[in-house]
Amino acid sequence: MDRNETVEGRETGAAVAEVGAAERAEEQKLIRRMQMMMSMVMQVIAQDGSLTVDDAAQMIADSRKAALAMFPGKELAYDLIWKPRFQRLMRERFRIM
Repeated sequence: MDRNETVEGRETGAAVAEVGAAERAEEQKLIRRMQMMMSMVMQVIAQDGSLTVDDAAQMIADSRKAALAMFPGKELAYDLIWKPRFQRLMRERFRIM
């Protein structure tokens, strides 16, 4: 292996690492955005006294659509993480079983 091959290999590896880091940073940005969105939806449901059950359910459905648009194919993750939180909030807020 000559010196040029070694330098090219390092440059390629560095480029791949930069792309990987950029993708991770973008994913972290999307995660933070989604967490903020979900927190806002939960706060509105918990605090808005004029909100009806139907309006709250529609907000939850819309937030699910938005989350899955941000992270396609992650329905299971949504169902495991966010769905139970929203169900608990709806039970507490509207006294439904």
